[in-house]
Amino acid sequence: MMQSGRHAVDSGQLTFGDLADELNNGPAGLANDFSDRALFDTTLVVVDLETTGSSPDGDRITEIGAVKIRGGEVLGEFATLVDPERSIPPQIVTLTGITHAMVSAAPRIGEVLPAFIEFARGSILVAHNARFDMGFLRRNALRLHLEWPFSLTLCTVTMARRILHRDEAPTVRLSALADLFDVSVRPTHRALDDARATVEVFHHLLERVGNQGVYSVRDLTDYLPRTDPRLRAKRHLADRVPARPGVYLFRGPSDEVLYVGTAVDLRRRVRSYFTGNDPRRRMGEMVMLAQRVDHVECSHGLEAAVRELRLLAAHAPAYNRKSTQPHRGWWIVVTAERFPRLKVSRTPTDEAIGPIGNRTTAATIADVISAAAGLRTCTGRTRSGGYHWCRL
Repeated sequence: MMQSGRHAVDSGQLTFGDLADELNNGPAGLANDFSDRALFDTTLVVVDLETTGSSPDGDRITEIGAVKIRGGEVLGEFATLVDPERSIPPQIVTLTGITHAMVSAAPRIGEVLPAFIEFARGSILVAHNARFDMGFLRRNALRLHLEWPFSLTLCTVTMARRILHRDEAPTVRLSALADLFDVSVRPTHRALDDARATVEVFHHLLERVGNQGVYSVRDLTDYLPRTDPRLRAKRHLADRVPARPGVYLFRGPSDEVLYVGTAVDLRRRVRSYFTGNDPRRRMGEMVMLAQRVDHVECSHGLEAAVRELRLLAAHAPAYNRKSTQPHRGWWIVVTAERFPRLKVSRTPTDEAIGPIGNRTTAATIADVISAAAGLRTCTGRTRSGGYHWCRL
């Protein structure tokens, strides 16, 4: 841990000067050809950064935390604050708890990055949302004219999207995955804590694919999706989409609606389609056809869900299974009774709400609507054919 310009590496304490000497005088480092190496025998360094913002060009690193692992064991840790040589925005201070006073006496990135590179040399780097962390590290290595000896990086966001079903993990934020796997170290928006949490998440994800023949580095990289440059080239379609809850619509060459979806953060969700991380082949095909992305902002998730159903019914998008296979869903219908009520049915009516993929979800929505509208919910009848009295 960083204290007065020192940090922990493996089991001993070394100054930045000691590590710089090792960097200059030590061995050249191991080759980065890991393709046929068993994952169990591969050294990995799980890294996390805290920064002053989200842009590798305009913002700076304030903290680096890393954990070196092999065969399920921790070999060493690297942790230090970094003087960003600029002020830290108030919202970042609130998020991370890292203040200017904490970093004012910390080493600068010119001292820290060579030490980190030596600590991690000969390993595969792993990060949660690796694009963010590697963007900052590589940008600073370029600025400092440092060799970047890491040819392969693994991303636990990409792994989670490939390995976990969306019903199990609607979001792949580190905090959500930490809750899902009940890890022992919780993410705190501090670099070392988040790196430790990522180690546990990474191991849990590997456990999920061990029975699918994923044993080597090559097996894992072949199993994960690869970004198509043609998808990346379309990222500008998300530029005007707000970071708000709502519904998004991908439109094709003839302005037809190709796909409709909902999101808590529209911008983040739409951008995810251009990473190539979605294992569904038809989604990549859909994005290739898309010419623009429209959106409808909503106040909350329930409004977004209702709007999505209406748009699916109106446009029947070719890439939504909800619209191409409506018979597989559940519908909320109004009964044709003297005192109508809502019920869940496989058969839609002209005024039905649906389709909804899960019967329990459909029943919950029906209960919420019934309560809000004051509809009866009891189903019992008297012997004379009338209904029991029930509270509305």
